[in-house]
This record gives sequence, structure tokens and C-alpha cells, in this order.
Amino acid sequence: MQKKKNIAILGSTGSIGRQALDVIKANPDRFEVRALTANNSLELLIKQACEFQPDMVAIANEKHYSRLKTALADQPIKVFAGDEAIAQIAELNSIDIVLTAMVGYAGLKPTIHAVKAGKIIALANKETLVVAGEIIKELAQKHNSAILPVDSEHSAIFQCLTGEGDNPINKIILTASGGPFRNKTMDKLKHVTSKQALIHPNWNMGAKITIDSATMMNKGFEVIEAKWLFGLKSEQIEVLVHPQSIIHSMVEFADGSIKAQLGMPDMRLPIQYAFTYPDRLKTDFPKVDFLKYPELTFEKPDTTRFRNLALAYQAMKIGGNMPCILNAANEVVVSAFLKNKIGFLRMSDVIEKTMQKVGFIKKPAYEDYVATDAEARKITIESL
Repeated sequence: MQKKKNIAILGSTGSIGRQALDVIKANPDRFEVRALTANNSLELLIKQACEFQPDMVAIANEKHYSRLKTALADQPIKVFAGDEAIAQIAELNSIDIVLTAMVGYAGLKPTIHAVKAGKIIALANKETLVVAGEIIKELAQKHNSAILPVDSEHSAIFQCLTGEGDNPINKIILTASGGPFRNKTMDKLKHVTSKQALIHPNWNMGAKITIDSATMMNKGFEVIEAKWLFGLKSEQIEVLVHPQSIIHSMVEFADGSIKAQLGMPDMRLPIQYAFTYPDRLKTDFPKVDFLKYPELTFEKPDTTRFRNLALAYQAMKIGGNMPCILNAANEVVVSAFLKNKIGFLRMSDVIEKTMQKVGFIKKPAYEDYVATDAEARKITIESL
């Protein structure tokens, strides 16, 4: 009988975390939930804990600790709170796979702990590699920690490269849906609302990543993440807008051959592949019916209307702590946009201003990233 894989889900109440639990629930003979963590979603975390019976749960917001502990008092589940507790959970001996599904910069610290502990990382928190890709890659090599991508685009590239050995790559092509505003003019983009931006044409995602998709910052982050995951130069990473979201990404090899990974827009597939790699399990997920998609189309991304993609390429080429600055500024402006405190197009203006103002560090250590993140947030808030 195959040994079950013990899984910790960091960010279990978010979109990726909930879909990961769906995958685990459908395969009880293969996976065991050992730990669940959340930021603020107390009631859902309690419900998940009661259903999946992990060894432990933790909530980042320490104000919720007492209520969480009381709610689970009759359950054989250890209860913790705070960022440090989540980081410690990520390195426990009982855990095989750590799914990092936390949103934003908050995912960096526990991912570092998990990598140092030699865990298999199912990486859904793209900001970890955006902010500190160099450190994460060095630590992963030092501690023999495998990083398996969960983002649909990076999972697609990973699947295309499996079995290719050292065959040289010309480039990779990351596909983008184009988001809800793909066809809107600059004039109309001035007036779009957060409510409109939260309606994604193809994917069901959390609020932050949905806004990032609308601004194409999400694709910019994926470009930076791809650099570190696959050891590429910036000129080897291309973005194409593919509105149908059926081709999740492609690899062009030195001989001109192109491999693509296709599937319906369903995050459960890349989550499951990260959990089961190198095996593939039978699923009842929706399959592609090509008769329903007689045309698969592609467009060049418009970096005049969607400047965030250009800013991400710029940050990647500069390197150092610049992607960390980019991420911190973006988190602040997205939060402001969701509260209707800033316009859609102005977000890019503020991010660019922050990139110009924060001190540049060419070879940052972890402490430099922490300081950079704090400084960038402060400057961005002042620029709103």
C-alpha cells in the first residue's frame, strides 16, 4: 500500500487552499492533512479543521487565537497563532509537502523555513520568488528542497520540460487571459471600479490576484517567478495574451519545436500534479472539448494600457531588491484600489514612483528584503 503524503496548507481558507482541500478530499488514500493555517478567516478555518482533523492549526491574526482555541477545545487539534507559529509549522518533521498558498509577502518567511527543513514546496505564493528568488533558489539547492510550481502557467512549463533533460530552451511563452479589461480603451480604464475588476472572465481566484490579473501585474510576477524557477534570462520569457485560457503556457526548444500544456481553467489540476508528481491520477475534472473551442487566439500584450507588465520586466532586469520594491508597492495600491481609494491607472503611476524612491541594493540579504518591504510600503502609502 502506498504511503500517504502528509500535507501542510499555508493559507487553507483562500482560493488555492480550498481547492487543494478538494483534491485531498477526493484522494483520501493518498493524502493526509497535517496542518492548516489562515490569516483572518476564522470561521472557515474552524470548519476546515473539524472536517479534516489536522494535527494542528494556526491563525496569523493573534486576536483570533482565543476564539479559535475555544471552538476547537473538544477536538484533538493543537492551536497556535502568529507569524512565527506558521513558520515553525512549515518545518515540522511530520510534514512531507508544504503548499504555500498565502497571499503576498506574508508567504516569504514560512517558505524559507520550509525550504531550510528540506520540504517539498508546492509553490502557489509567487511573491516568494518575486521578492527573494535568489535566496530561495540558493537555499533550495543547499537543503535539497524541491520546489514544484502550482501556478497554472509555471506548472505548464514544468510539465513541458519533464523528460527533456538538458535540451536547450530558446524561450518560454507564458499565456495571459488579458483579464476583464482586455478590450477597454485608456479613457475607459480611468473609470473602471474594483467591483468590475473582480469579475474575471475565466478564472475563479481571490480578490488580490484577480486585481493583479486585471492590471497584468500577475503576469509580470509570473515572468519574474519563471526566471528563478527555470533559470532563464529575461529575454527568454515571452508573454502572449490568449483569451480562451486553454493553452496554459509553452516552451520553444533550440530546434524550433514548441511544446504546450492544455487544459480547462481549473486550478485543481496543477495543485494535484504538484502533490502527485511524477505520477498522474485519474480525475473527474472538466476536460477540453476542442469542438467548443474551434479557435485559439493570441495577441501581443499592450504595455501602454497595462504598464504593470513593463514595470515587472524592468524590475527583473534591474534585479537586486527592485522586485521586492515592486511587490510591496503593488500590495499597497491593490489594497487601496479595493477600498476605492485610488484609480485603476494610477496604481501603475504610484508603483513606478516608489521604484524610483526606495534605496537600491544590488545583493540583498534577507534582512535587506524585510527593510526594503517596510520602506516601500511607507513610501507608497505617502504617494496615494
